[in-house]
Amino acid sequence: MGVYLSTPKTEKFSDDGENERLRFGLSSMQGWRAAMEDAHAALTNLDDCTSFFGVYDGHGGKVVAKFCAKYLHTQVLKNDAYSAGDLGTSVHKAFFRMDEMMRGQRGWRELAILGDKINKFTGMIEGLIWSPRGSDSNNDEDSWAFEEGPHSDFSGPTSGCTACVAIIRNSQLVVANAGDSRCVISRKGQAYNLSRDHKPELEAERERILKAGGFIHAGRVNGSLNLARAIGDMEFKQNKFLPAEKQIVTANPDINIVELCDDDDFIVLACDGIWDCMSSQQLVDFVHEHINTEKSLSGVCERVLDRCLAPSTIGGEGCDNMTMILVQFKKPINVNGAASASEQSAPSAPDKGNEQNE
Repeated sequence: MGVYLSTPKTEKFSDDGENERLRFGLSSMQGWRAAMEDAHAALTNLDDCTSFFGVYDGHGGKVVAKFCAKYLHTQVLKNDAYSAGDLGTSVHKAFFRMDEMMRGQRGWRELAILGDKINKFTGMIEGLIWSPRGSDSNNDEDSWAFEEGPHSDFSGPTSGCTACVAIIRNSQLVVANAGDSRCVISRKGQAYNLSRDHKPELEAERERILKAGGFIHAGRVNGSLNLARAIGDMEFKQNKFLPAEKQIVTANPDINIVELCDDDDFIVLACDGIWDCMSSQQLVDFVHEHINTEKSLSGVCERVLDRCLAPSTIGGEGCDNMTMILVQFKKPINVNGAASASEQSAPSAPDKGNEQNE
C-alpha cells in the first residue's frame, strides 16, 4: 500500500515527440506516494521504421523500473530475432534478459550506479535517483561480461517492477506485458485491452504459483506481492528445478500482435495508478474529449493525472504514482485489407479486468 505524504506532489514530468508515422505525449507524477517508483521509455525511432514505448511501475523500490527503462529496449534491439523481423520473440526474450542482467557482480554494480544508497552490510540497494527520461539510455553494455567481485553471487534485487511495452513497426503493433500496467487501443472510439492484468487470483496465475510452492493470501503472492508477474522480485524466483516461466513470480510477458488499420486512433500505456481510477473505456472517452482542444498530447496526459489524483488518502484509489503515455497514429495507416485475425486476440470486452483492484 505504501507510505503516503501529508500533501501530494503534483509536479509533473511531461514530454512530447513525433515522427512521420505517429506522435506521442507522456506525463508522470509522484502524487501521494512517499517516493516516485515509476519509470518509462519513449523512443520514436528505435530504428528507421520502429518505435518503442514502455511503462515500468516499480514496487519495493524504484531501481528495477529505472534499470528496465534504461536497458530493456536495447536488449530488444540486440536479439537476433529482431534483425530477422520477429519483434514478438525479441521482446519476449528481453523481459527475461532483464532478470539475468541484474544478477552477479555486474548486475549489482549496474544497479548501484542507478541507486543512491546501498546497505554496506547486506549489499541491498535501498534507493534510486529518479531520472524519468527513459530514452536517455546507454548502449555500451554489448558484452555484459561476467565480473568477479564480492557480489558475484548476487541473486538479483528483491524489489521489482511491472513492464508494459508497445513496439510499432509500420502497420504492426506488438504489445508485451508482465504485471498490471496496461495497454489499450482506441478503434473508432471503442476501447480494446491489448494486455491482461496479471493478478494472483487469475486461474492460470494461481495454478503456476501453487505448483511452484507459493501461496496466495489476501490476494497477494505469499501474502506480500499483489502481482503474479514482474521483472525483479528475485525472492520469488529461487526454485532451481523450475524454468523462469514457471517460478512463483515470472517475468514471462503476454505477447499480443495487432495489425493496425485506419480505424485506429491511438494507444495508451499506463500504470495501475490510473487504471484503479478509470476503466479502459472511460480513459479512451476522456482522451477523445480533450485530444483536439489541448495544445499537446502530454497536456491530455496531465489532465488524466489530475483527474485521477485523489483529494485525500482515505480511500487509497488515486494515491499511487501515475505514468501515462499516449501514442496517436497519423492518418492514414497504410495497410492492405482489413485488420488481421491476430487483432481478435485483444479482449472484446475492454472493461473486463478493471475490477482487479487491490
